[in-house]
Amino acid sequence: MDDSWMLPCMSKQMFGMDCPGCGIQRSISLLLQGNIVDSFLMYPGLFPGIFLFVFLIFDWFVDTRHGETIKLWATMITLGTILTNFFVKMVV
Repeated sequence: MDDSWMLPCMSKQMFGMDCPGCGIQRSISLLLQGNIVDSFLMYPGLFPGIFLFVFLIFDWFVDTRHGETIKLWATMITLGTILTNFFVKMVV
């Protein structure tokens, strides 16, 4: 995989440590190449984030029954997954 087109992480360059978003570019690249498992392992927060984004667009056009609750839970799961991944990378 050619990483030359990816934007560098400014946090990693300045402080020498990963930020909570480190890995998302490679994860998207792997997903677009069809490597779903590798994409998930690279950045697990991408998949709940995609669900949240798709649901927000859907809810914008269609009035869903429990839309606010689904948005709240999807946001909490997305942020929880991103932060858990960040802390696991910090320890390992």
